[in-house]
Amino acid sequence: MKTIFRIYSVALVLCLVLEMTSAQGNKRIGTAAGTQLLVPIGARDFAMSGSGIATSSGVESMFWNPAGLSRMNDNAQGMFSNMSYIGDIGLNFGAVAAKFGSFGTVGLSIKTFDFGAIPLTTNDDPENETGRTYSPNFSVFGVSYARSLTDAISVGANAKIISETIQDANSTGFAVDFGVQYSGLVDIKGLSLGVAMKNIGPQMKYDGSGLYRNAISSDGDRPEQKFKSEAATFELPSLIELGLSYSDALGENMNYTLNSSFTNNNLYLDEYRVGGEVGMNLGEFKGFVRGGLSIVTFGDAATREEFEPVFVVTENLNIFDSPTFGAGFVYETEAVDITVDYAYRKVQFFNANSVLSVKFGF
Repeated sequence: MKTIFRIYSVALVLCLVLEMTSAQGNKRIGTAAGTQLLVPIGARDFAMSGSGIATSSGVESMFWNPAGLSRMNDNAQGMFSNMSYIGDIGLNFGAVAAKFGSFGTVGLSIKTFDFGAIPLTTNDDPENETGRTYSPNFSVFGVSYARSLTDAISVGANAKIISETIQDANSTGFAVDFGVQYSGLVDIKGLSLGVAMKNIGPQMKYDGSGLYRNAISSDGDRPEQKFKSEAATFELPSLIELGLSYSDALGENMNYTLNSSFTNNNLYLDEYRVGGEVGMNLGEFKGFVRGGLSIVTFGDAATREEFEPVFVVTENLNIFDSPTFGAGFVYETEAVDITVDYAYRKVQFFNANSVLSVKFGF
């Protein structure tokens, strides 16, 4: 009875904190730079709709909560993940991490997008009769560090370089993430809390020869010459996430985890996420099934009325508002642990998101 009371007490406190966090509503909905920072990676956490802020661990936690990097079960890990995103866009993610004793855990990651060949149209060739193509290059390079301060508390941070190139125009940015995970919250075994602040950095803007245009001056008799269009600057999509999870055994060889999280976005709608997984331990083989749901909220009624046109458009184009599902297995040997995870999310107007991750632990 005391354990149940403690869990409900923690949940009530977190609800009050979330209410205070979102009390002002979404006053700054708008365009952001580096939005590829928000595209998720890794099939395990993706299958639970990203709700595992408090329990994410291993190399995939570099995206979800860097504090979880110190909680990987192996001395070293490597992972590759591929997502079939939207509009024939592919997302590839690769990461490696290693523990260095009392110093902590260090990881490196790279996320790249594959846009394929896009027909190149210009003022002189609006129908692409020449057959020329181009392909944007969007990537994020990350360096991560995490350390366990105690058996219960872990902290971590990411430093990320954001690179975007579209033809002869490009933009480069820098961002940092910070995360904390706390297990055994209020002395309840299995109850965990996670906090992550992501994508904190200076504004980004485009530059390059692609911004130059031929123009004729409106004053005087000067000949045609090149003028540069000055690109605007945009903020990064910063956010803060709070997560609460509870894990327990279902029997001798089964266990479960229930996750919940709240995301406060600085330039987009807030999100509530729930998810979980059930695992079965069969000795060297472990199997998992997972599911999750993300719910977008607009805040208070006054904010909804103020931004009603924006809300209607966003609501109609919220192509990712659907449940996620997934499964995976871990095969443990003396030399290496092999983890394979898969996740699926139905998407409006496009093909479904499909994520496959393969991880090796040494």
